[in-house]
Amino acid sequence: MNTFLQELKKRRVYRVAIGYGVAASALVQVGGSVLATFHTPEWVQQVMVALLALGFPVALMLAWVFDMRDGMIQSPSTLHGLRNAARNRRVWILGAVGLLLASTAFVGYEFWHPWASSSSLRSGEDSAASDLKAIPEKSIAVLPFVNLSDDKQNAFFIEGVQDEILNDLAKVADLKVISRTSVMQYKGNSPRNLPEIGKALGVAHVVEGSVQRSGARVRVTVQLIDARTGIHLWGDRYDRDVADVFDLESELAERIVSQLKTKLSRAEKAAIEERPTTNLAAYDLYIRAKILLSTIGFNARVSENLLEAVRFLDQAVAGDPSFFLAYYQLAGAHDQIYLYGVDHTPARLALAEAAVQAVERLRPGSGEAHLARARHLYWGYLQYEVARKELVAAQRMLPNDPNPFLLAGYIDRRLGKWEESTRNLERALNIDPGNPFILQQISQSYSKLRRF
Repeated sequence: MNTFLQELKKRRVYRVAIGYGVAASALVQVGGSVLATFHTPEWVQQVMVALLALGFPVALMLAWVFDMRDGMIQSPSTLHGLRNAARNRRVWILGAVGLLLASTAFVGYEFWHPWASSSSLRSGEDSAASDLKAIPEKSIAVLPFVNLSDDKQNAFFIEGVQDEILNDLAKVADLKVISRTSVMQYKGNSPRNLPEIGKALGVAHVVEGSVQRSGARVRVTVQLIDARTGIHLWGDRYDRDVADVFDLESELAERIVSQLKTKLSRAEKAAIEERPTTNLAAYDLYIRAKILLSTIGFNARVSENLLEAVRFLDQAVAGDPSFFLAYYQLAGAHDQIYLYGVDHTPARLALAEAAVQAVERLRPGSGEAHLARARHLYWGYLQYEVARKELVAAQRMLPNDPNPFLLAGYIDRRLGKWEESTRNLERALNIDPGNPFILQQISQSYSKLRRF
């Protein structure tokens, strides 16, 4: 072995191997750039790399057989007096070693080479294209509006404008509308990457806007954008009296629906045009309470927020006894106060029951009435089967509300109906993809089902 290694050194095989490797590497780098410039097919570079790999053992064998002396190519055997048989055997050994090294280098390069990167890129692009195809065309997210008012105390008013447009759009069964919880993470004036937001929320369109309130006047600017391309599809600016803000919100929702080429049924049009209340002060209290309730589960101040929300809602319904949505939120707040043990008493359940009855009286047979009753039966009395029947109607009538599906997922899970539970949780997540609480719940179900 020592003799063989010494011969390799004498015949400059090491030097040839290193030189060939450096030259081949440089050729691949330069060749790859040149070939890419001329847009040659990828197989051309692949063939070039394969030929260079095959040339490596050949170069080693030639370095063993021949040598450069005095400017002439000579056979080292005449110089070192090796016998032909031993020389031939070592040539083939050297060729085999060279071929093994070249094959190893070639395989390693296959995992790194540019066409693998481009293939991965194409695969990623294909995957992204597939994701985009999976996003419904008639899907939308209403992002938080920017507050341009000098008086920052108008923040609740601005949130109310966004919230009402979102709620109006959610009444259209032909649209997929993302829930408020998921869009509020994008609140702020910082530049938004709309394609990323659209992909994260699973929507084809987004609505952005700004609101500026000054005294009794309000200016609202709204634009509808294709989230996949960033192209502005429609936009407008409106100057109105604050007293007409609900009519403006309904008008904006209908314009957006029209831009999405979606037809409204008579019932949907009537629902959109219906004012939530005639009392702006009551509406402001309602929005403040709704914001507090939306943070339950993500905030350590559960007791304080629930009780404060009830105070706001009590004032709202006192200002407008026919304020249906305020009663709906009030029923849920009382039930949560009972559920979380803040006030786990029959008196609290009675307050929740009174609010549920007000919802059923003001809008009998509505999706909200069915959902309010289902929550009360489940959270207050653990009456799973009866609550589940109410949720069937709520799911049909509130297709863009994650809560009927989320609640059904909980009940089905308690009843041991794991597959049904998972489907309902997945539907809730589809409507509210940025809600960490839903993500946590569905991950628990996947864990139980061993879907890792």
